[in-house]
Amino acid sequence: MADSVYRVTQVIGVSSESWEAAARSAVETAAKTVRDLRIAEVVREDVTIEDGRITSFRVRLDISFKYESGD
Repeated sequence: MADSVYRVTQVIGVSSESWEAAARSAVETAAKTVRDLRIAEVVREDVTIEDGRITSFRVRLDISFKYESGD
């Protein structure tokens, strides 16, 4: 197996449905412009509250992707 180099960047997904939906949205959106996504790690979860009710779920993810070798 050849050596590899990966970059880690942070994205935030938001959903009115759930943390899972927020994470899915973040990964699917990132995948449209970043190739070869490998891993997403949940760094933080929080919610937005309005009038005593949860209005949105927010997930901060570290996503990694592999640099292309150019070979």
